[in-house]
Amino acid sequence: MGNFSKQNPMHSNWGSACSDSDWGMGNDSRFGHDSKFKKSCKVCKSHDASACDCNFKAPARQLAAPLNSDCVLVNSVVGSKAVQKVAETTLPFTAFTPAIPAGSTIRSVSVVPNLAGITRNTTIIRDKVVNIGLIPVTVTVTFTAPGTTTPVLTATLATSLPFQEHTDFPGACPEDMIVEPPLTIEGIFAQPGVPVIGPTGLVTANAILVKIVLRTTITVTRQVIVDKHGGICDVNERRCETTTTPTTNTLPAP
Repeated sequence: MGNFSKQNPMHSNWGSACSDSDWGMGNDSRFGHDSKFKKSCKVCKSHDASACDCNFKAPARQLAAPLNSDCVLVNSVVGSKAVQKVAETTLPFTAFTPAIPAGSTIRSVSVVPNLAGITRNTTIIRDKVVNIGLIPVTVTVTFTAPGTTTPVLTATLATSLPFQEHTDFPGACPEDMIVEPPLTIEGIFAQPGVPVIGPTGLVTANAILVKIVLRTTITVTRQVIVDKHGGICDVNERRCETTTTPTTNTLPAP
């Protein structure tokens, strides 16, 4: 509220909603001599009724329709496991930029994964959870050319390492649901000098094996109905019936 002047205790420095003649005087006053209630706001040159009449009432709250069942739908845990996944690939010297000459001495290998860019496709077949994905990495290699010790050169490669894993989950069915938190990295490994088949079909040791060990927890859940006595029944009693043909899935490309 603003400060009120001494001359007019009802006059604010912020201005008054009514003119001086509106405060208790004249026929156009909002407060009549014989009335305890305010007159229309139009007397105060205001078109906002809320400025004069603040008798607001909250709208009546509508109650939800009563339930016609004392059963509840919940997610039952079929199983939960901590699992590891391994992403790995063999990178030939020629895949790097610039290409690493055959026979070079590898000084160091740095592998930087991009966890935010992981692509993961997970599905359930009977009694198993199948997980396939890719993890983007940037590999930086320092090396010296064959027959020399200097200079130390650098080559890089941005690529993705594939990973796959199938985890046994007895009782899991294709219509169950999967909860899987983000993957974490347990270890990064690189080994130069692994064999690779060259363009001419000759096997050489001009390649680097890169491996990343990933870890997560897989939880399989299933929707069930629970009655007031604690009895449980499946929402779909036929979810685990064996089909006559094996499950085939074509997963989306990353």
